[in-house]
Amino acid sequence: MKISLQKNGFLEKLELASRFTSSRLSSSTSLQGVCLKGENNIIHFYSTDLNYYYHSILKTENNDKFKLIIEPKKIIEFLSLLPEAKIEIEVKEKAIIISQGKTKGQFPLFSDQEFPFPPEKAGEKQKIKTAFFKDSLPFLLFAASTDETRPVLTGINFVTSDENLQLVTTDGFRLSLLTLKKDLPFSSMIIPAGFLSNAQRFINKETEIEFSYLDSEKLLAFFIDDNDIYVRMIEGEYPPFEKVIPVEKKTTVIMDADEFLRSVKLVSVFAREFSNILIMEVEKDAVKFIPKVGLGEEDVVYQEAKIEGEVQKIAFNYKYLIDFLNCASGKKIIVELLRSDAPVVFKIEGVNNFFHIIMPVRIQE
Repeated sequence: MKISLQKNGFLEKLELASRFTSSRLSSSTSLQGVCLKGENNIIHFYSTDLNYYYHSILKTENNDKFKLIIEPKKIIEFLSLLPEAKIEIEVKEKAIIISQGKTKGQFPLFSDQEFPFPPEKAGEKQKIKTAFFKDSLPFLLFAASTDETRPVLTGINFVTSDENLQLVTTDGFRLSLLTLKKDLPFSSMIIPAGFLSNAQRFINKETEIEFSYLDSEKLLAFFIDDNDIYVRMIEGEYPPFEKVIPVEKKTTVIMDADEFLRSVKLVSVFAREFSNILIMEVEKDAVKFIPKVGLGEEDVVYQEAKIEGEVQKIAFNYKYLIDFLNCASGKKIIVELLRSDAPVVFKIEGVNNFFHIIMPVRIQE
């Protein structure tokens, strides 16, 4: 059997599908591959790691029925080096041969006996505006944990009330909380942050997309153009994040966000040598940034600021500051401090439905 296709279309689908394969060596080979299923002049692309599922289609002139699983990495590398033109895929018993003119490459097939496909029937489809992905997610994704030993922290916690929808991410050292009006069709659940980040990349010019819940299998599916992506929702109890939100403050600092970011980056040059710890000293009309163990007054950056309240000295992992400040370009930052060992609240002027919390680092005087 031979299949003729445009190279770029096939390569694009294969690259997208490869994002959802399993990278664990202990996984079965089928989970490390991409399943191609041909029928009715369409090639279906499937991939999964059992938590994520991907499905898309590519039209073809070939009407043969087939099902095979290919290892995508070498094929993607091979195809990316070919010029844009038609390719021919010849299917053998244990391999496929991809050719373009006199250039040929042979790639082994995986066993297709146990490939798990996504559910054929989706739940009732609802619509969501893509502004949610572009405007809301950047405030949340960077604060989610990547530690798979605590799976609930790798997700975005959706908490619904009568009027609002709260979205929370934390990795135990920092926390982001965004409050939206309850006009988004979500219920209380924990959705993997990595999946939503991946879904964001599929959105091009769409102003809204469809999604559905599959309660029986605890799956959430998004339908974006001709790509269907599924995720298994995280089960477990999210930690009581309300307990770390400060209810009082003794000092308020207002600074330009871009200058704040520049100051942190300047001091980070030296702070990298001292466990990434940066010390922020709040004075009467300025903030001084120094690395944990300064080498002298040369390793210091001053920034003018509007300050109300007590003089304070507090330490942070500078990387956490940079992650937050990257969300606030062109704005003013409001920093609310209680004491050197208490959570610090960061707000963006004009963004009244969001705040970020960073736990300070304890330092010995």
